[in-house]
Amino acid sequence: MGGTVHQRSVVRVGASLIVASLALTACGSRSGDEGGGGGSATKTAKIGIIAPLSGDLSALGLGIQHSVELAIKQANDSNAIPGWKLEAVPKDDEGKTEPGKNAATALAGDPDVIGVVGTLNTSVAQQVQPVLAPKNIAQVSPANTGPGLTQGADWQANPKRPYANYFRTCTTDAVQGPFAARYLFETAKITKVATIHDKKAYGQGLVGTFTEEFKKLGGEVVAAQTVNPDDSNYQAVISAIKPSAPQAVYYGGEYPQAGPLSQQMKAAGLNVPLMGGDGIKDPKFITLAGKTATGDLSTSVGAPTDSTEAGKKFLADYKAAAYKEDSAAYGGYSYDAANAIINALKTSLKDAKDVESARQATIDSLGKVSFDGVTGKVAFDQYGDSTSKVLTVYKAEGADWATVETKAFETK
Repeated sequence: MGGTVHQRSVVRVGASLIVASLALTACGSRSGDEGGGGGSATKTAKIGIIAPLSGDLSALGLGIQHSVELAIKQANDSNAIPGWKLEAVPKDDEGKTEPGKNAATALAGDPDVIGVVGTLNTSVAQQVQPVLAPKNIAQVSPANTGPGLTQGADWQANPKRPYANYFRTCTTDAVQGPFAARYLFETAKITKVATIHDKKAYGQGLVGTFTEEFKKLGGEVVAAQTVNPDDSNYQAVISAIKPSAPQAVYYGGEYPQAGPLSQQMKAAGLNVPLMGGDGIKDPKFITLAGKTATGDLSTSVGAPTDSTEAGKKFLADYKAAAYKEDSAAYGGYSYDAANAIINALKTSLKDAKDVESARQATIDSLGKVSFDGVTGKVAFDQYGDSTSKVLTVYKAEGADWATVETKAFETK
């Protein structure tokens, strides 16, 4: 791409820019976020955020937003990319497909957008990917766990990467479902389970991979039911499951439904633990499920944030930044996702004249990043999946989730 003449002129311009930026740093470093007082010498690159900033799942979405904002603020403060200032552009997807697609369309239409952190929901990602991909805008999700996003619809038999611009820092349901199955069968010695999912991509995928592993281990799925995402009364599904006497219920979905389901199960005399994935691992689940939530289980991707030095520093920095909302379940992953993009930009923006021409180089650099993040080693495999396969089991105790065990998932 681009002949030698072009490269020579870039070098000349680059040299004069370096002189200009050296002159600027002396007087400009005191002006904080503004990146120096030189106006046109500092170019802007935007990092979009697509997450539910309102509605049922906003506790998770706002944690994603602020964690990305923190990474961007720190990059600007340390002048991580000389000559460039980064800007966060949050967009609300409400946890729904149509608003998610609209958010992606708005970001894709902005020539200054270099990357996007998001989405929370796999079903929303399915709408966002085809909008960002043709514009070569890098997307890094802190929370999408559907395996098909990186390995295609036929991911179990014939994995093929559908979008080269898409990466994620979290482990997928191909790992999370089986991890939960192994915990119930091998550690909790539970052999009979009922499953329920909310018919969304995330919940259905989790239950699918859980069921396959649980049966492989020798467990029995005694009932398999579904609910609608907007249901609030679960009596019919509880009545359908209760006669089969499961020792636990595995739920694929998120806390707005899982909490009331747990509460209603126990009230109806189905007094067994409800277990779910990272979509239920929020204190809101326990608020909704009430006192009988004690003993319910969840899995989440990675080690608990406060169990590592890097995690403790992130939580302290987040607290010092005084955001109104908690960093929540995906804060560490979002911070790592933003820093993966920022790391890539150190290479791709170094000699770039504008954002659009640096987009492909950003995707190329992102595929090669490797650093120690808050959630462990941040690096991506040939599909854009995280190379880290660490997960944790949590148990509901009091008003929050207590850690039961953290392990790396080994493929058997």
